[in-house]
Amino acid sequence: MNTKGLIGEINMTSLADVSITLLIIFIITAPMMTPGIDVNLPRTDASLPHDEQGITVSVNNELEIFIGGDKIEAVEFEARIAQILKTKPPGIIVYLRADKEVDYGFVVEVVGRMRKAGVKELGLVAEIPSE
Repeated sequence: MNTKGLIGEINMTSLADVSITLLIIFIITAPMMTPGIDVNLPRTDASLPHDEQGITVSVNNELEIFIGGDKIEAVEFEARIAQILKTKPPGIIVYLRADKEVDYGFVVEVVGRMRKAGVKELGLVAEIPSE
């Protein structure tokens, strides 16, 4: 007869190994999962914060406007951003990513439309130059 009985423990070493492996995989793949809109951002030495919880508006060098990863026609941009703001908590930040080749007047027009749509907090996104 077996007098040892059953062992009712979890092997924590294997659990820790699996957890660390998954964590490493998520850390490596997370930056690759951001929307892929080709915008050549201007460079600055100043650190401009970018909160992942905010709304990202991108303008590429072909004057196409994107909210998140969705292309929006310029005529419906103001209504669409207002609609999105209604579903978000008050005070959410909208981040503007504009290609450095885009005319300054067009960027100001987009900012004006965002202000008319009810955007209270606006942030600009820039690239930090690599040394």
